[in-house]
This record gives sequence, C-alpha cells and structure tokens, in this order.
Amino acid sequence: MNILTYDSDDKLNEAAANIIVGQIQTTPRAVLGLATGGTPVGIYKQIVRDFQRGMVSFRNVTTFNLDEYVNIPKDHPESYHSYMNANLFDHIDLPASQCHIPDGNAADPVAECSRYDESIEISGQIDLQLLGLGHNGHIGFNEPAHALIKGTHVVDLAEETLEANARFFDSIDDVPKQALTMGVGTILKAKKILLVVKGADKADIVQKALQGPITTDVPASLLQTHPNLIVLLDTAAAGKLA
Repeated sequence: MNILTYDSDDKLNEAAANIIVGQIQTTPRAVLGLATGGTPVGIYKQIVRDFQRGMVSFRNVTTFNLDEYVNIPKDHPESYHSYMNANLFDHIDLPASQCHIPDGNAADPVAECSRYDESIEISGQIDLQLLGLGHNGHIGFNEPAHALIKGTHVVDLAEETLEANARFFDSIDDVPKQALTMGVGTILKAKKILLVVKGADKADIVQKALQGPITTDVPASLLQTHPNLIVLLDTAAAGKLA
C-alpha cells in the first residue's frame, strides 16, 4: 500500500489524473474501472485538460463504471450515465462502444449483472480501478454486510448512503433505493487500484479502512489485501492515520 497525502485539492486531483493518464500512455489499450460521486469530478476535469493538451488519447481505451442506480432514466441529470457524459465522456475521444455502465433500467436486473460481468471478462483484467470511499466504508455500492458478493449484483442502499447522496437530489425521498454495483471480487481483481478520499468527514473511515481489521463490516478494508494499492488523501482525510 502506497499512501500519499496532499495539502490542496488541485494537487490531489492532478496526482490522480497523472496516474490514470500515465496508465493509458504506457498501456494504450488499457481497461479502466471508473467511479462517480463528488470525489472524481476534479480528477476528470484534469484528465480532460490533459486530453485537450494532446497528452493522451482514449481511442483504444475501454472503461467499466462501478455502478448505476436502479430505475432512474439514463438521461436523468443524476444518473451515472449523465454524470460520466457531463464530466468525462463528452469531452474526450473515447468511442461510445467502449464505455460501459450497468443498465439500471434492465427488465431483468440479475441477467444484466451477469451480462456486465461477462463483458468485463471478455475485455480482460481491469488495469486500473479508480475508487472513492463511502462514509460507511463502501466501495462501489458494496455496503457493509456479513458477507460480500463477488460479482455485479443488485444492492439495497444503506440509509447512510441515501443520506450522503441526498445532496445530489431535491430530497432524500428522490434518491433511488437500489443500485447495480460491481462486486468486491471484481474490484480486487484489478491489476492496480487507485483510492482517492477527501475531507475531514472521511478521516474516521479512512483509518478503519486502511489500518483497522479486515472485515466485511468495512468493505474498503479488504483493499488492504491488494498487492498494488495507491491511496491519495488530502490532509483532512488523512488526519487520523497513525
């Protein structure tokens, strides 16, 4: 585990973008696992700037997003399809056929999960997986549980997750109660994992995830078992690390 701490949001975003862009520069046909939420927004802005400067091309890249809400239209402003288009896909040369997001509107969600896992398998091992960290330790939408599911699956979102995501909607009642999420097993199979966490409100869970016992009650703690984990933190998020 390699933990790096930054004293400004700009420096942290630039460092994360450099790792992702560097992956593509060394592996032009890279398979990337991508995340959504508040944390990656600045990272994606930096990646778009790098693309506009001619530093990187996504023509041969394949991407797989971690998750998508269930029963939210793809064109809804808070769907992860809309998020990815607005923050990254619409601004780079990644072919639409090479970017993949679970279909939260599939008539058969279980079959969609199987299809998504098969698509990942066909594309090969994920070279670099970008992750954020939920307040309760979730990665993707893998919520704390007695046992975690290996592959993509339907998940009931925890109350804490609904509360955290309510800021993106008019009210907590509008937050979808379920999502499709890539499983922890698939995440851990990535060759390299980049975990990015910001804010003092995440300091407790950062300490538990990185230095606490490995437990499914803190899904992110399983990242301690990964042989190539890079963690980028701002000084506030790192505040409780020993």
